[in-house]
Amino acid sequence: MIQYNYHTHTRRCHHAEGTEREYIEKAIRAGIRELGFSDHCPVPFENGYVSPVRMTMDEAPEYFSTIRSLAEEYRDRLEIRCGFEMEYTPDLFERQIRFYESLGCDYLILGQHYAGREDIGPYVGRKTDDPWILTRYVDLVLEGASTGKFLYVAHPDVCWFEGDNEIYRRECERLCGGLLQMDIPIEINGLGMATSRNYPNESFWRIAGEVGNTVVIGMDAHTPDQLADETVWGKCRDLAEKCNVRLTDKKLL
Repeated sequence: MIQYNYHTHTRRCHHAEGTEREYIEKAIRAGIRELGFSDHCPVPFENGYVSPVRMTMDEAPEYFSTIRSLAEEYRDRLEIRCGFEMEYTPDLFERQIRFYESLGCDYLILGQHYAGREDIGPYVGRKTDDPWILTRYVDLVLEGASTGKFLYVAHPDVCWFEGDNEIYRRECERLCGGLLQMDIPIEINGLGMATSRNYPNESFWRIAGEVGNTVVIGMDAHTPDQLADETVWGKCRDLAEKCNVRLTDKKLL
């Protein structure tokens, strides 16, 4: 089973279940040695938009204080880290980074879901044949990764593009090549595997295998039980082997 998982959510994001303690207890029973919480980061939208899929800015300090307290309580049984899964939103990025650093954030993972801002869209997990959406998604991920603020890129194959195959290959090669050059790992996503989403996309991972990216498995746990799902873990490893990707089990923090 997995020894290090840095992609873990809690009920604070309004679409996951379970308390931090429940995830910790399940991680210990599953044999995980280091558990990173990376709930969806709050975004300081200026137009009054309130996201239904992330905590607010006011809720973030309690998120950190709760996890810090539990990390001390469980320090002899499990190493616990606290971070965020973050969208790269260029016009809000610097303000977000200052806020996260003020909280003592251990790490960020880049989980891009939009080819723009969340309050504007479009959402890239919706089926499309529009090359602009795919290209813009790749542009944002590479631009975000180039800041040096992210531990790895979550579900890099989340964009559900069903247009021209040559365009898909070109953009995936550009994404994988750019991240390889920056030495930033990419993630085979356990939630997508568990729920049969459009990702993990075998076509993408064959390209990643050809390019030579370093790959991690992130369970993207939205319930505590997902941390101990050996079937999903096995399917992720099988995909890695099938596509000849360079899977690492090394600690990242």
